[in-house]
Amino acid sequence: MENRKINGWYFKYDEENTMFECRGEVMYDDDHDQMPEPELWFAAMKLEAELLSEGHNAEANHSEKGWVEVTINNYDNFNINI
Repeated sequence: MENRKINGWYFKYDEENTMFECRGEVMYDDDHDQMPEPELWFAAMKLEAELLSEGHNAEANHSEKGWVEVTINNYDNFNINI
């Protein structure tokens, strides 16, 4: 996969972790928890939608320090032993 630009945000593809990532400014919500910039979060959701439309199992998340990730979950080799 290649890096992607969504709404002016550059999402770098991390092949080892099968995810796209981008970092914006650190922001805080009303409870003083860290959150991504709203425009960056919107871009991550748009990338998630694009990947889903391409047939990938994708999920947008955010972590600390302004980072957002859009993970591609590959369950081809996933086994559950019950």
